Amino acid sequence: MIMSAKTFGIPDGTEVRIPLGKLKKSPKNARRTPHGEAAIEALAASIAVKGILQNLVVEPEVDGEGAATGFFCVTIGEGRRLAQLLRVKRKEIKKNEPIRCVIDTANDPHEISLDENVTRERMHPADEFEAFRKLSDERGLGVEEIAARFGVTAHVVRQRLRLGAVSPRLVQLYRDGDLTLEQLMSFAITDDHARQEAVYERLPFDPDAATIRRLLTETHVPATDRRARFVGLEAYTEAGGTILRDLFTEDRGGYLEDVALLNLLVTARLGREADSLRAAEGWKWTEPHLDFPHAHSMRRVYPHPIALSPEDEAALAVAQNEFERLTEQHQTAEELPDEVDARFGELETEIDRLEAKRQVYDPDDVACGGAFVILNHDGTVRIERGFIRPEDEKPYAETGHEGDAQAAKEKGEGGVEAAHDGEEEGSASDEEDEDQRLSDTLVRDLTAHRTLGLRLNLSEQPDVAIVAVTHALAAQIFYFGANAHVVGIQPVKTDLAVHAVGIEDKAAGKAWSDRHANWATQMPKDPSRLWEFVTELDQDSRMALFAHCTALTVNAVKLPFDRTPRALAAARHLAEAVALDMTGYWRPTVGSYLGRVTKAGILEAVCEGVSKEAAERLSGMKKAEMAAAAEQLLAATDWLPPLLRTAKREAQADAPDEAQASEPRLEAAE
Repeated sequence: MIMSAKTFGIPDGTEVRIPLGKLKKSPKNARRTPHGEAAIEALAASIAVKGILQNLVVEPEVDGEGAATGFFCVTIGEGRRLAQLLRVKRKEIKKNEPIRCVIDTANDPHEISLDENVTRERMHPADEFEAFRKLSDERGLGVEEIAARFGVTAHVVRQRLRLGAVSPRLVQLYRDGDLTLEQLMSFAITDDHARQEAVYERLPFDPDAATIRRLLTETHVPATDRRARFVGLEAYTEAGGTILRDLFTEDRGGYLEDVALLNLLVTARLGREADSLRAAEGWKWTEPHLDFPHAHSMRRVYPHPIALSPEDEAALAVAQNEFERLTEQHQTAEELPDEVDARFGELETEIDRLEAKRQVYDPDDVACGGAFVILNHDGTVRIERGFIRPEDEKPYAETGHEGDAQAAKEKGEGGVEAAHDGEEEGSASDEEDEDQRLSDTLVRDLTAHRTLGLRLNLSEQPDVAIVAVTHALAAQIFYFGANAHVVGIQPVKTDLAVHAVGIEDKAAGKAWSDRHANWATQMPKDPSRLWEFVTELDQDSRMALFAHCTALTVNAVKLPFDRTPRALAAARHLAEAVALDMTGYWRPTVGSYLGRVTKAGILEAVCEGVSKEAAERLSGMKKAEMAAAAEQLLAATDWLPPLLRTAKREAQADAPDEAQASEPRLEAAE
């Protein structure tokens, strides 16, 4: 029942001040969903600074008999009443604070409550952004002060100020509906209006926010870049560098704007690392490089194993024993005490230092060789040692027969090996003398016949053929430019790092590097002794060397506009023959796959690897969030993209035991 205000002696429409404790929520209020906490917080902050700007509309409360109770029901302004109650709770005002209200008994309370919420039009967001900017520019209010006055976080204020600083032309496009709010937020990553407008002119039709952000930062370096991680953001800013930050996304540190400065800092620090290495280890030269110079055209030497001194052996044993004792003591602990964790680190460092002494480079190689100091893909320093420049090489002629004779003397006077080497030397000398007495034409003629005889005999002795091919491959792989092979088989090596950035840093890449270094350290220093080395290997070791050298020449990389379909087909057959299971070498991550395909590609992977339901749960996400979520879902699966699957393995899925027996795994590295 609508009561007249005159019934209570108060004219309708009268503005009165009513104690807060006498105000109640009206049961006739059209809003049934409670006000959000953030909204009440914002109202309380605004009222604290500016007071209640809009009167509450109330009607007197009556009991069942129509008599006034002395309380008033809030028809319009319930949010402001709750905000004042929050201020009472915070002891900012008293519980009977007088509240300015207007008495209304002429209108239906439910209808005017609905009217208040339906017919009111919120200001356009662009007007809000510019109004916040005006408070900052014209009134000099700081971010924290603005946040306090409007009951929002400082981060929200920074976002609105940044949007208010976008080019007026783009803001107008947003007002007109030609840009979405998400697109406008992407432009706000920079306050350079000219750049914003230039990028807008380059945009394709209806671009997504990621495309706009990428174009605006294409000349910058993300903070996750290996160069930024190597130098450090603090060192970069101390040197005068500036960082661009995106307030609307998780930018993981922002974007470094001064690329030239960053590169200068990287080069300087790598140079210092190279100088320190040269001083500490005595190399003739050290060179800093951002990436490994694969076209260096240098021969590489490797360290050879030596026994540790008694002092180092004793120190190593002590460190290993303490490490094992600590491991046993704390094997059930969920978290190690700080001092124990620090001690583990010290012991690991000491053990690595002593173990490294088991491998040393020949002093002559150090005196004429060098090392590359490289920036790794994870922002750490990588050192590659043992490279000999062509101008520092000693001609192999200088270490030919005379070198063999000296080596024979070192093996022992009058021994079998010494006598045998002497016979080889004499035989070679006889051939040289014979060559000098004959014409070049006759020498060619005779050696052609000898070559034919070698071919005939070799074709009937497969075991010797394996030795000859293994020798030829090893001579060219491990002895750069030695020309020490007789079989005309040339290994063509493809540098995979050119095709897959960071592949050498992965577990499989490190396993291959270790395997190659293991063979390299066993090679004789003089290539003229390689044949003897190969023939003296047992059958299993010889075949392992043959397989390693052959594997180094495998190239199954598919390039754009590839014209070698038969070679790729052969690669598929090879994968089946060796029972290749790429789950041991590759995992689907944001960096390796999921962040580099479309959203449809991500959903397809999750659908195949997990379930259709799991893919559907991700379908509404943005691409970056979707890729991260998919990585977690696929981590526990063996999903592979079609390019990495081996057909024969899929056909034998019902017989995993037989297939597993021949699987090459990372643990098999020598």
